[in-house]
Amino acid sequence: MMSTMTRSRRSLLVLAAALAALAPRQADFSEPFDKILDLYVRDGYVYYLALQKSRGPLDRYVASLDVPRSTIETWPKADQEAFWINGYNALVLRTVIDAYPIRARSQNYPPKSVRQIPGAFEQIKHRIGGASATLDEIETREIAAFGDSRLLLALGRGAIGSGRLRSEVYRGADLERQLTEAVKECASRVSCVRVDQSQRVLQVSPLFSWRESMVAQSLPSDAKWTDRSPIERAIASMIFPYLFPGEQDFLAGNTWRMQFGQFDWRLNDLTGGIPE
Repeated sequence: MMSTMTRSRRSLLVLAAALAALAPRQADFSEPFDKILDLYVRDGYVYYLALQKSRGPLDRYVASLDVPRSTIETWPKADQEAFWINGYNALVLRTVIDAYPIRARSQNYPPKSVRQIPGAFEQIKHRIGGASATLDEIETREIAAFGDSRLLLALGRGAIGSGRLRSEVYRGADLERQLTEAVKECASRVSCVRVDQSQRVLQVSPLFSWRESMVAQSLPSDAKWTDRSPIERAIASMIFPYLFPGEQDFLAGNTWRMQFGQFDWRLNDLTGGIPE
């Protein structure tokens, strides 16, 4: 006969399986946001006015992000990464429409920049993953913990200079392809990567320098340029496969110096047309 202890153990296993089946998956959260991005985002630019006027779906999606950390940690790593990327991007959109049209307050940034919103990245708290966090905290604590600098290019910061905001969500099943495309897009855009062979300069986006430790953490074990700093090696290794052959030869020659360019903080607003 089955012992009482055996029956209890089996009952616990059945209960755990039932609870796991009921637990929400990352995909359950992403589909509403996917529809929002498909409707309001075009080539990295956003119809902010239209999104503000029909903000209900975005607000509901943002409210759904307050998932217990214990639930998120049961998902595969790629699903967790996708959750935090999508959550960050959704919170940036809400931050912008909460203040739209943005009023100029500082001469240090463009008039309609997301940086004109007081505390947009450093002070405003959001509920996500069972805790309250600012956008900067989400990036430096949650996203940086995955140790993949490509994730930086997946974050739409409400600015033209950020990685291109996709018209679709990031999904765990597609994440590797999507991140590869994000790096390719960066390597093809002069505001992100510019190879000036005449001046022997490799100029890259300053966002890499903002998160230097995260970028250096992504340094592959077989990286070239052993005489250079970890961040130089990591950036060069990441973009190298997506450069033109002549640019690859130039980097391989190891006579270049790296510079960090200026970040374009203009709002990626498509209302009224692409900003000039």
